[in-house]
Amino acid sequence: MREERGVAIVVADTGRGIPDEQRERVFDAFFTTRAEQGGTGLGLAVVRSLAVEHGGHVTLESAVGRGTRISVWLPGAPVEVST
Repeated sequence: MREERGVAIVVADTGRGIPDEQRERVFDAFFTTRAEQGGTGLGLAVVRSLAVEHGGHVTLESAVGRGTRISVWLPGAPVEVST
């Protein structure tokens, strides 16, 4: 989605959702609940780190049994106006 001063990238699913006790840790490096499936716990930590490094932010919305929505907002590049 293009926004007035940047862009939002939204990824949503209708999966199992994230319980409250895990939600606080999902952006921690190496935190995973899916080690058996090969999860390393780096995905969201890297996404947030890159977004913040570029002046953006990441938000998470989740409901157990209903799914999760991750939004990454990044600012747009300044536009030079020539006169």
